[in-house]
Amino acid sequence: MHDRVWRTVRPLTAMIGIVLFWFVIGGLSSCTAAPILGEVTATAEQYNPGRDTPLAISYEIGRSALVDIYILDANGQRYDLRRAQPRAAANDPYILRFDGSVPTDDPQVLRRLLPPGQYTLVVAARAADGNDSDERRLPLSIEGDVIAPPEIENLMAWPPVISPNADAIDDVAEFTYRLPVSATVNIEVQAPNGEIIPVVTREEEGPYEQRHVWNGKRPNGSLLDAGVYTYTVRAEDGFGNMVQRQGQITLADVGQPEARIVYSMIVPQRVMLGEVITVTIRVRNTGTVPIRTYGPPSGYEYTTDEVFSSVEDGIYAAQAGGFWRVGMDWDANSGGGPKRYPYRWAISPRPPEEWSQPFVEDFLYPGEEAEIIGRVRILQRETRMGFYVGLIQDGVGFFQDRTGRTIIDVGF
Repeated sequence: MHDRVWRTVRPLTAMIGIVLFWFVIGGLSSCTAAPILGEVTATAEQYNPGRDTPLAISYEIGRSALVDIYILDANGQRYDLRRAQPRAAANDPYILRFDGSVPTDDPQVLRRLLPPGQYTLVVAARAADGNDSDERRLPLSIEGDVIAPPEIENLMAWPPVISPNADAIDDVAEFTYRLPVSATVNIEVQAPNGEIIPVVTREEEGPYEQRHVWNGKRPNGSLLDAGVYTYTVRAEDGFGNMVQRQGQITLADVGQPEARIVYSMIVPQRVMLGEVITVTIRVRNTGTVPIRTYGPPSGYEYTTDEVFSSVEDGIYAAQAGGFWRVGMDWDANSGGGPKRYPYRWAISPRPPEEWSQPFVEDFLYPGEEAEIIGRVRILQRETRMGFYVGLIQDGVGFFQDRTGRTIIDVGF
């Protein structure tokens, strides 16, 4: 019984094996029949950079291959456009656009326009398994004038060390340089960990002095770590020439200033016209960087007819950014914007003669707390005044507003 079954199956198995063998052989034959490199064409044999549209180099790949595309000059110098680029077999040809410029090994001249002359365009393909290769060569004439790469002249980042911490001291850096020709410019900064921070992206600039400001932060405003950073300025002219210059800039004392009013009291709550109320405010630096401050110092006395900017011929007028003070205001004050908080005092635990710049400015350091006492003589003819305190950064805003509200009754 078993012998009869075996005699029946064995011829059938042999037949299937023969069919599979010829199927595999046929498949291999069809694969090897496809050329690794098919037709190669260019839209023109003569090319004038800057005047003609970029050449379209078209090539067909019949099997998976590594492709080289390069230019040879009359002396056999090779200029690579593509080097060992993997390409899969495809029904449609691959297209490479060529504008007349080639990459270089110069770290400052990244691409340069080939000078006028006679060249050979070469497209070469090597099979992925290394068993086959092919190439095509086309004549190419580059015409026009010799166009030298542009220059990035007198490049400087100043100051070389910045401290992005909103104290208005070296918070930003200026990149300055000169271009002799019009160019498209990119500026980027690379962090020690390799992160790239864009500063300027494809900005068209004319042939003159340039200036760009960097605040030491990411484009979204988030802080970077302290350290040594590398900046790169790239310029590309209209002919494909691309140059770059680099330098280093250091970030130090990086941080976002933060402070809080932790206590306030305004007394007495009943006064006669012409009498003085006293405000006591305690402020703590809750951030990681010093807070810069200036006068008037704790203890200074105003009248309700005065404002901080009128003190001593304006020496305490608001300065742009960086400086922090505490202030007091009242509900019926008709001033808005910069006229708010007309009574302001420095945030320092030290007497003015011990300030970092005596009688000029001081710092409240991280974790430090200052108690400020201010006085205001009431000359305003209002029977009831709603006073409050706030934390101000000049030219930026009110970080605490309308805190510690107290009603003061005034008798005439």
